[in-house]
Amino acid sequence: MRYNMKRILCILTLTILIFGLILPSHASHAATNTESINEKLGPPIVVYGGTLSEAQREEVRELLEVTNMENVIEYDVTGEDIANYINGDIHSNMYSSAKIVRQEEGTGLNINIVTPENITEVTSDMYANALLTAGVENATVDVASPVRVSGHSALTGIYKAYDAEGEELDKERMELANEELDVATDLVNEDKGITQEKVSQLLTEIKQTIAEQNPATREDVEQIVSEQLENVGISLSEADRQMLIDLFDKMRNLDIDFNAVKSQLEDIASTITEKAEELGLDQNFWEKVAAFFSQLFGALSEFLGGLVNE
Repeated sequence: MRYNMKRILCILTLTILIFGLILPSHASHAATNTESINEKLGPPIVVYGGTLSEAQREEVRELLEVTNMENVIEYDVTGEDIANYINGDIHSNMYSSAKIVRQEEGTGLNINIVTPENITEVTSDMYANALLTAGVENATVDVASPVRVSGHSALTGIYKAYDAEGEELDKERMELANEELDVATDLVNEDKGITQEKVSQLLTEIKQTIAEQNPATREDVEQIVSEQLENVGISLSEADRQMLIDLFDKMRNLDIDFNAVKSQLEDIASTITEKAEELGLDQNFWEKVAAFFSQLFGALSEFLGGLVNE
């Protein structure tokens, strides 16, 4: 019996180790600590959705780890702001809130969605792509909401924070960034197998190619979009394909220098690739999990059957 118990413990240990290897790890959703004040770059900026009740505002403070209000600068973002910055509806309800910690040159963008269960459409990679388009670089941004929202309004708060602190962003680029976010969320289609990760990968790789090739005409942009759709393995309707071409042709006309943020684009692309590999998205992840469990339970059944017969 002692021998059998050793065998049971052995197989259970191996099973736990295998689980640790095949199941994707979940990154921490804790907000960035703001206890230490950066005297060079200035204090963190927190922008609250103007629709929040006082109780929800306190909840957001806790989510974003704002423990000492003297250590941060606080603003509210309203429907007037969304109309001003991205031509949104002045009557919009604003719940998404954000905390921005400015970082040293070369640090890049780090987006952390603290409440992923309440930001239903926009991923951290989508935020990063849109913010780069708007001209935001070198910052850690935490996003949170006490209720389920798409996540679009958090962009307005980030833009207001930079504007209020004297780092004016180009209005046309902000509007284009919001349009990019709308396109990204529109393209996500579970029925067609187009995931958030795939869309983020597509947008990032198109920008990287634009940085490398510097397209001179709309036809050049169309060629880049077509090539990257094929590379990423996404099939779109003609209407959606034209929507993408229109978006990136506007970026071309605005003459956005993606070469200046090429390293940050590469960081985003690397992050997306790592997530896809962790989830096995390119290798039918759930089929692999099902096959694993089938084999595991078969092995356990055979093993336990052997114990009974001993």
